Amino acid sequence: MAKMTKDQVKKIADVARLDINEEETEVLVQQLSDMLSYADVLKDLDTEGVEPLYQVHEHTNVLRKDEPRQWITQDEALKNATIKKDGQFQVPSILE
Repeated sequence: MAKMTKDQVKKIADVARLDINEEETEVLVQQLSDMLSYADVLKDLDTEGVEPLYQVHEHTNVLRKDEPRQWITQDEALKNATIKKDGQFQVPSILE
């Protein structure tokens, strides 16, 4: 059974930039140790002949085909623009 130590939990918390106190450290040591011991149980399962699962669903390609389509023209895109210049939208400058 794998057992986490306080030092390991503190190092993980430091990497994750979590500020944990001593009481929280104790709780996390127990919780993480429980998780690791559960993973040890899974190691004992016989997985001979079981294919690896890469996706939960059997969807292979849920995206549409990438086909060229006719979109609106430049004039149609600019017809509601309050300010346009040289065939483009003109917006207020944000840089000084």
